[in-house]
Amino acid sequence: MRTALITGITGQDGAYLAQFLLQQGYRVVGLLRRSASSDVIGTRLRWLNILNDIELIDGDIIDLSSLIRVMQKVAPDEVYNLAAQSFVATSWQQPLLTGGVTGLGAANALEAVRIVQPGARFYQASSSEMFGKAMEPRQSEHTAFYPRSPYAAAKLFAHWMTVNYRESFGLHASSGILFNHESPLRGIEFVSRKITDGVARIKLGLAKQLALGNLEARRDWGHARDYVRAMWLMLQQDTPDDYVVATGRNYSVRDFAEKAFRHVGLNAEDWVTVSEDLMRPAEVYALCGDAAKARQVLGWEPSVTIDQMISEMVEADLARHAAGGRA
Repeated sequence: MRTALITGITGQDGAYLAQFLLQQGYRVVGLLRRSASSDVIGTRLRWLNILNDIELIDGDIIDLSSLIRVMQKVAPDEVYNLAAQSFVATSWQQPLLTGGVTGLGAANALEAVRIVQPGARFYQASSSEMFGKAMEPRQSEHTAFYPRSPYAAAKLFAHWMTVNYRESFGLHASSGILFNHESPLRGIEFVSRKITDGVARIKLGLAKQLALGNLEARRDWGHARDYVRAMWLMLQQDTPDDYVVATGRNYSVRDFAEKAFRHVGLNAEDWVTVSEDLMRPAEVYALCGDAAKARQVLGWEPSVTIDQMISEMVEADLARHAAGGRA
């Protein structure tokens, strides 16, 4: 039985990845940062009904000593670094925290692997936000980076540190440059989930409008379940490398909202308002990924369309609110 260690296991990607790895027969161990909200940290794992099937171990991505102890205790065959301060808007308000967790945290994880478990295979969660002010209409592994937020800059540091550890120390370290990926487990602060939650609230008479920022920003949206499968496929390759993971199609925030409202028989224009407070200081206007390498080398293809994903998210939020809850 192979052992996988996942940092950020309580997030959207961590939960779906844990579920996928359990299905592959792995022992799954999650790094758990202690917090005052410990009573709700397992919400996503519980939603997938896998909380009792995994092991959780105390540690913190910004504490190298704790990571070293975790590596010694767990002895993982694969390490997936998904831990991050991952909300772009917050990174302007907390740039040093974002740099420490999202950037230096990845370096800590790499260093712990190098010192304790150099034979382990390492995955770094890179981001399409690194392309930022995109230099090409479709972004591939060869497109120049132009980060437009502290979050993107921190992710870029983590990405290049992964390349550096691969080339300097011979680690089997790969990066997945993942474009936007959503699901019913997406955090409520992200625009995709904010839309589907808002649609559900409006449909159920719990809200009268949905405030959004830039409606014309375009993103390449896929489903998190598909994208965690790509993470695993990267670590099954003989040679480590970096891969763009994307659908190759992009839609505006307006498009996303219209699809979500249409699912419940409503017109988005009747309910959506634009708030200047929700505009980014530096906007990333359009991202669209070229995942040809992932298709050719990994044999990966997305299986969920944007319409299927939005329908699933809206239905999950309708069920949550109908039951009197919100997560």
